[in-house]
Amino acid sequence: MNSAKEQLTKDLNIASKKIPADMIIKNGKLLDVFNLEWIEADVAISDGKFVGIGHYNEAAQIIDANNRYVCPSFIDGHVHIESSMVTPGEYAKVVVPHGVTTVVTDPHEIANVSGEEGLQFMLENAEDLPLEVFFMLPSCVPATPFEHSGAHLTAADLEKYVTHPSVLGLAEVMDYPSLLHTKDNLLDKITMIHQHGGKLDGHLAGLENNAVNLFRTAGITTDHECTKEEEALERLRRGMYLMIREGSAAKDLNALIPVVTAHNARRCLFCTDDKHLDELIEEGSIDHNVRLSIQHGVSPQIALQMASLNAAECYGLRSKGAIAPGYDADFLLLEDLEKVKISDVYKQGRHISHNGTYTPHDAHKKKQAAPITETVHFSNLTEEQLKLPISKAQQAHIIKINPNQLLTNKLVEEVETENGFFVPSPDKDQLKLTVVERHKKTGHLGVGIVKGFGLKDGAIATTIAHDSHNIVALGANDPDLLKAITTLKEINGGLVIVKNGAVLSSLPLPIAGLMSDQSFPFVKERLEHIGETLPSLGFTKDFNPFLTLSFLTLPVIPSLKLTDMGLFDVETFQHIEVSL
Repeated sequence: MNSAKEQLTKDLNIASKKIPADMIIKNGKLLDVFNLEWIEADVAISDGKFVGIGHYNEAAQIIDANNRYVCPSFIDGHVHIESSMVTPGEYAKVVVPHGVTTVVTDPHEIANVSGEEGLQFMLENAEDLPLEVFFMLPSCVPATPFEHSGAHLTAADLEKYVTHPSVLGLAEVMDYPSLLHTKDNLLDKITMIHQHGGKLDGHLAGLENNAVNLFRTAGITTDHECTKEEEALERLRRGMYLMIREGSAAKDLNALIPVVTAHNARRCLFCTDDKHLDELIEEGSIDHNVRLSIQHGVSPQIALQMASLNAAECYGLRSKGAIAPGYDADFLLLEDLEKVKISDVYKQGRHISHNGTYTPHDAHKKKQAAPITETVHFSNLTEEQLKLPISKAQQAHIIKINPNQLLTNKLVEEVETENGFFVPSPDKDQLKLTVVERHKKTGHLGVGIVKGFGLKDGAIATTIAHDSHNIVALGANDPDLLKAITTLKEINGGLVIVKNGAVLSSLPLPIAGLMSDQSFPFVKERLEHIGETLPSLGFTKDFNPFLTLSFLTLPVIPSLKLTDMGLFDVETFQHIEVSL
């Protein structure tokens, strides 16, 4: 079309049946997300937009829904694509067959490693995909002052991106102390977004009710960190959108879905936040959230509305989330409503998936620059540096993990020592945890004790360590711990398993130490091998130890974490000694 007027003329002529449509959907049960009803009617499409519902016969292409359910495609309200360990282009191939055609992503993982270069990489790699990727600019780079990251982004650094067509606003504000004490570094970012009319996301993990008042007063409208019903209700009472998260490490849907009622459902939406590639492939993305919600008694209409219209309205995506004139023709054909079995996925009228197979051709791969691919830097380490002194009382603060949760518990237990230093005890399930700064060669190294993994031997390590993404390693002995850490430097970041001084399995992640430069099937195969190797260390638990490990460095989620600067008490917001 040569002009907006010509496009409008065409759309109106199709809507009024004066000329044939580009596409018609016939013989389907359409979801009316506004009245939560199923209706039987034809849908006319013009240049990727719905222009009419009713009785239409003429079109260049007719889609026979064959009595299947027709509903809007899904929107992931908050996701870190980096957590899938593949690039946006590969990520699209995984989530599109699960009905996701739009995501709102926060690239703060790669930004904390590579700053503006990382942000620019994500913006460029997400271009021209069948998956529409919208960005929230990272609010916390660095995430906190209690650790060392690879970059520092100020309001001035971010402002140049605010007008980018894919940018919606500011991502999860998690620095509550800066908000409470009205620190300029955070308030400058918030006011900048307000001035540009953008959206603001929150991160209110473990905060009391008055803190919600501060976030709302700042104009922050979402929270994805609720883990309890009462927390969710308090967010809703104060006018926030409740994001119900079902990811890999954090699975909150079972606990939160009872909050959803016919009265408040319009303020609820779904997100995955952090979800590993293997789980995305096997379990699904937002379709999994919808499926679980239906199993918990939520009506399919409400669950589908939460996965589409609610998310669209939350972020001001006015052309998305409904099958109605004026909306983008992003839709799904469902064979089974209760099981959310998706047969076909369409994006702006383009067929992009059939029976779980992604149909678009591969996009051209771009070679990445050194600031993105060479990000593991630290001086030579020795076993001596990994030692952890313990007082004569042999009492120590210990991080107790909670499988499939980001929250940890703070324990005090008696530990084993040798010559005044902590000795890991698989029998007591007390293992050594180490965080090594890997961005600036500062030499910072934190050592602590963790309980709950159940490893009997060897060590595991990764450069995925939220949010600053230093090296985090867990071991039953110091030689294997050191070997795992140094191997990460050799492979330029990733995941590694070591036993008796030998590398048993690894997954290189050369893009910022977070993402692979290979195809998603390759990454899936390596993850499967890692999973098959873990039992050789005595691991028998029913959670992902690497994923759990990656969140033990996050000093904004209670109650005890480890950074490259030492053991951190999230409840008092200060570092503490391991030994009592």
